[in-house]
Amino acid sequence: MEIFPAIDLKDAKVVRLTQGDFNRVRVYAEDPVDVASGFIGMGAANLHVIDLDGARDGALVNIGKIKELTGLGQMFVQVGGGIRDQESIEAYLGAGVDRVILGTAAVENFAFLERMVQKYGKHISVSVDARDGKVATHGWLNSSNIDAYLFCIELQNAGVQTIIFTDISRDGLLKGVNADLYANLNTALSCNIIAAGGVSGYGDISALRQIGLHGAIIGKALYEGNIDLAKVLEGA
Repeated sequence: MEIFPAIDLKDAKVVRLTQGDFNRVRVYAEDPVDVASGFIGMGAANLHVIDLDGARDGALVNIGKIKELTGLGQMFVQVGGGIRDQESIEAYLGAGVDRVILGTAAVENFAFLERMVQKYGKHISVSVDARDGKVATHGWLNSSNIDAYLFCIELQNAGVQTIIFTDISRDGLLKGVNADLYANLNTALSCNIIAAGGVSGYGDISALRQIGLHGAIIGKALYEGNIDLAKVLEGA
């Protein structure tokens, strides 16, 4: 299973939000590059980056800092947050990002998603952020009436190769993953599923591995010291 340590950017700093709430933010580090270098030192081969300012504002607010992260040159980097047009996709790919994550754009303009998947293939992934079984958009600020499970099936049918599924109810709370949810998704879909939200300890990683999930994103559990990244990667 692929392990993706997470860096969430706000004002170019490493932060974590609780359940996507911008009023519940904690700064963990001033320099994301130092954090990413630390991940590399522990053996990380992947990095998950979210531009929280971009997710809220629909712009590439922290692309300069993300370019510094890709410039390290030692990790597969996937980036999301505010990517809602082709120009933004091209800007990130040109900045060295390996995979771009679409969220709101995929929900609000499915035809656009289909065109981007046709053009960029595996370099496009979709983040399905679910609250009470429905898809949330705009940095989790808005909720829709779209069934998250059925939306994943539509994404796969459109050619999406990687889906990042976030259970918002678990995110940032260190209460553990919803293993049954991911098991159901992994059974129903043939595309790659990456779990996000709720990974709180080694038991969660073990459960996701047993399911056979493609990958898992680890955020707050790393920063709070609940998980030793080096130890996880030894069994990755």
